[in-house]
Amino acid sequence: MPGIVGYGAYTSRFRIKEEGLERAVPFIDEDSVTAAVEAGKLALIHSALDSSLVGKVYVGSESNPYAVKPIASKVAQVLKLGEEDGDVQTVDAVDTEFACKAGTSMFKDACALVSYPKSNVKYAMVIGADNSQAAPRGCPGGELDTFVGYGGAAFIFGKQDVVAEVEGWYSCTSDTPDFWRRDGEPYPMHGGRFTGDPAYFKHVRKSASKLMEQLNLKAADIQYFVPHQPNPSFPVRIAKELGFTEEKYVPSLMINKFGNTYSGASPVGLAAVLDVAKPDERILLASYGSGAGSDAYLLRTTSQLLDKRNRQKINVKFLAENPFVEYVDYTTYRRLKQGI
Repeated sequence: MPGIVGYGAYTSRFRIKEEGLERAVPFIDEDSVTAAVEAGKLALIHSALDSSLVGKVYVGSESNPYAVKPIASKVAQVLKLGEEDGDVQTVDAVDTEFACKAGTSMFKDACALVSYPKSNVKYAMVIGADNSQAAPRGCPGGELDTFVGYGGAAFIFGKQDVVAEVEGWYSCTSDTPDFWRRDGEPYPMHGGRFTGDPAYFKHVRKSASKLMEQLNLKAADIQYFVPHQPNPSFPVRIAKELGFTEEKYVPSLMINKFGNTYSGASPVGLAAVLDVAKPDERILLASYGSGAGSDAYLLRTTSQLLDKRNRQKINVKFLAENPFVEYVDYTTYRRLKQGI
């Protein structure tokens, strides 16, 4: 059965802290490409795979620093994914986009690719990373500036030595304009209260409940729940609605440490859970992307999770409690966000 062979998460050591909420801030020379490369590097270390064995890389992001130039090609080149043939890498690399589920949407594609009998791709890497953008406070859309963060996570999928098998998934989509950024505009806009019940809650509730129904499972049968985390309240509310107790959803909540990392939000939450889970435990991941849609996945951990854990020195807990963290004021935060 296909599943996760290795994973890694990355965020900056710079933070802004306001009223108990910490958010990661990229340094002046960091962007979504940095987070994608660093997370991918850690995933390779965790998996102990030779990078030449990775035949496909997907990078999901909504903050590509270029309008036309993929992040995935940079990741492939820097990490030397696929065999080197002269001055090119023999790997298929592609950027994907669907707001905050741009990365997680590719989990099932990666599973299908490594399982396809005529495919020569044994391992596929999926990355979700963002330098989440928001207008300055006091401007239209500036309410988002309270929660946006920076970071990402990478997962390598394959069929051998998996740490978590993918037992099933369910996806749903609708044309719901809850959050958007027009072409040429630097910052996104949102629909206020419309982002809640008609958007986030409807889709996450649908995907998670339908997947549990499809697999004949209840919340009591699942050890961990990983929801998308746009703010501190939404993931807690949906977890309780679905019947999950605190010990099942709190381990995934990184919103109070890193902020909303957009395409990296639920992937980083999944990495945090994999850091502490035991073998033979079920994890329900429910991502969300504005516009709108949700992908739910049911994963089951294996004994390989413990075997590989010692390789992951830079885990999510280390990132959250990094002794080298530096805090910046709001003015510096805005400058770093804009790379100036």
